[in-house]
Amino acid sequence: MFDIDVPTLFRGRVQVLERTSFALAAGSMIGVVGPNGAGKSTLLRAIAGLSQESVAVRRGGEPLAQRAIGFLPQAFFVASTLSVTDCILLGRREDLGWRVPVRARDEARCLLHRFGLAELGGRPMCSLSGGQQQRVLLVQRLFRNPDLLLLDEPTSALDLHHQLSALSMIRDHARETGMAVMAALHDLTLAARFCDRILVLAGGAAVRDDRPAAALASGLIEDHWNVAPEFLKARDGGLVVVPHAMG
Repeated sequence: MFDIDVPTLFRGRVQVLERTSFALAAGSMIGVVGPNGAGKSTLLRAIAGLSQESVAVRRGGEPLAQRAIGFLPQAFFVASTLSVTDCILLGRREDLGWRVPVRARDEARCLLHRFGLAELGGRPMCSLSGGQQQRVLLVQRLFRNPDLLLLDEPTSALDLHHQLSALSMIRDHARETGMAVMAALHDLTLAARFCDRILVLAGGAAVRDDRPAAALASGLIEDHWNVAPEFLKARDGGLVVVPHAMG
């Protein structure tokens, strides 16, 4: 179990999010949702150790080392001529050094194959589309084998097919390895479909932390997103959230 204690967070001198705490089970995936400006990115950056505030992250009661936390930010662009495979290997450069064993290269190629990127292994990163780069950087973070992985809008550059496949593989990888995942998502349907729990941020606070069906209550969405939600059931039984204009 991961226990996370977050102090009050600021952006400059402006308070963004009041103090909160929550827990994640190993192998689980929690979606962080909320309207624009709710503090989703600020929260993830703070947990990743990239803010002035200090967040306490413990696993089994013991402090979790910063290097055991992986983070993929929302904004990215890689102009490097480094090959895709070498970019993946950089994810573990502190451990591998400059002499990369064959075993590590095989592991990187296996992850690329699993994410449908095997044919891109020899291409330079700068030649890839934004969506391809996002998928490669996601694989790079997984290659690091973090205990806790923080993802800020990990599907923002992906088409519909790759949104589903990427989130499905992240969820499966977490369950297989025991890695915990926190993913900031704008799409409430994707959050409900792939996340075990949902943390709702709004009005400068964490206002709900629950299973998807309970977290995405109609009144809460109306109050904080200013839309009227319609709830449908997908073919697989999952929750579909269709927003409609108020009034």
